[in-house]
Amino acid sequence: MKKGKIDLILQRILIYVTLSLLVSIIVFLFYIMIVNASRPHADIQKGFAIWFSDYFGINLDNLLVNKNINVLNAMKNSLIIASITATFTTYVSALTAYGIHLYRFKGRQFVYMFILAVMMIPSQIANIGLVTILYSLGLVDNYWVIILPSLAAPATFFFIKQYLDSILPYEVVESGRTDGASELRIFHRIVLPMIKPALAVQFIFAFVASWNNFFLPSLVIQSPDKRTIPIVISLLKNSSPDTFDLGPVFMFMVLAIVPMLIVYLIFSRQIIKGVTLGSVKG
Repeated sequence: MKKGKIDLILQRILIYVTLSLLVSIIVFLFYIMIVNASRPHADIQKGFAIWFSDYFGINLDNLLVNKNINVLNAMKNSLIIASITATFTTYVSALTAYGIHLYRFKGRQFVYMFILAVMMIPSQIANIGLVTILYSLGLVDNYWVIILPSLAAPATFFFIKQYLDSILPYEVVESGRTDGASELRIFHRIVLPMIKPALAVQFIFAFVASWNNFFLPSLVIQSPDKRTIPIVISLLKNSSPDTFDLGPVFMFMVLAIVPMLIVYLIFSRQIIKGVTLGSVKG
């Protein structure tokens, strides 16, 4: 057997072992979280446990009957915000990437570099200025002040732009124009189906980012009935020492993960295609 082939086999073994180890750690952490959701507060404080207890139903009931928070309403709020944010973010980023990829106009390179430069600005810094403006205009305490800023997603734009560079030739667009299709019709009927794997990947990333977003919602959401999941979890963790119970906290974490797993399973095939086909050329 040639030395080059042996090296390739060893590299693959190393990669598979590393990935298997990482997957095992992640699955184990999820498993421990579910185990803790079935344990009483006193047992959780004692330390690590490898097997389930019989407190799963009690923790779920304590979570749902908590009068200070509305768990189901928080999940509904997060689902609405995350779904709309992921849809709009993916669409706007795809439309922007398509325009930068296809059209040759003055200042095109500057616009492209400016969008990439925005990636260097921490979102927390940008959100502080945004929150100041929102409070001065009286526009806080609604979903749209959380959704609309998320449309400016340079990382999503960059990924889709690189994907377009790798799979969308100019001849495809030109053939659509020859058939009399408008620019938007070409984008919707030709381009979007071609980049479906990339859209699926970025939809998942945008959904998860919005679902886990705590910083901006905690600053602009004031009404208890508009709280999202991260805000409610923080309220559970910061409750009075007399009423603090780790069981419902872990139970809520388990419930909060379920929608993300469902979304991932729905788009899993497209995610795999997007990772393999949408990589950067080079």
